[in-house]
Amino acid sequence: MSTISIIIPILNEEKMLPLIFRQLQQLCPAPDELILVDGGSTDQTVPLIEQYMERERVKVGHPPMQLLNCPVARRSSQMNLGARSATGMYLCFLHADTLLPADALTVICQTLAQSGTAAGGFISLMRGPLRTRWITSFHNYIKTYYAPLFFRPRLFFFKGARLLFGDQVIFCRRQQFLDCGGYADELPIMEEADLLLRLVQYGRIQQVNRLVESSDRRVAKWGFWRANGLFLYIGFLWGMGYPAEKLKRVFEDIR
Repeated sequence: MSTISIIIPILNEEKMLPLIFRQLQQLCPAPDELILVDGGSTDQTVPLIEQYMERERVKVGHPPMQLLNCPVARRSSQMNLGARSATGMYLCFLHADTLLPADALTVICQTLAQSGTAAGGFISLMRGPLRTRWITSFHNYIKTYYAPLFFRPRLFFFKGARLLFGDQVIFCRRQQFLDCGGYADELPIMEEADLLLRLVQYGRIQQVNRLVESSDRRVAKWGFWRANGLFLYIGFLWGMGYPAEKLKRVFEDIR
């Protein structure tokens, strides 16, 4: 039977932790393993996770849970560390500000049971406490088509490439993830797109017709026009080969 490890990179997410814990408890079936990888939080993130782990470990049926400390505050390095510690057949990389549907793990198993599929993701609906970002969500959806069509047409037409991003919850087989080298540790941004361009050698990239909900905190902080302009700017320059390290300078972390 397929087993799934959920890997969550964490950095100063004390505000999001109650929501993260609540959604993990609602997953049915539950994951076989939960791995949270902290990148050096300076708030109450680590103590809150440790308290949660202490409470939950005595509960019958609660999946094994690990808290790992990554020496580098970089999501690619954090997720790689989690993947190396994982034991599941399938890996699910979940951002701290993204919520899964209750049956997400069933969807993942059914998708990866198709031998021609190497990896997948969900459709992300960007929401905040007061509004849903319909236009941004729609653009993020169609971008998964036009980005590979524009920048990697051979992979799009002949391999089934799609460029998915972290808020769409990337999942794949653990062995293929390791075989292709995992995330590029040196990339501070666009690490998911880079990974999928290598995973596509094992099969197509599929975006399943199910929704996850992602926080709109970047759009709320930057405003609609600036946020969407930056998304386009970064994606275009990355596709043209511009160094990801320089692109990260305009893509600040929002908590």
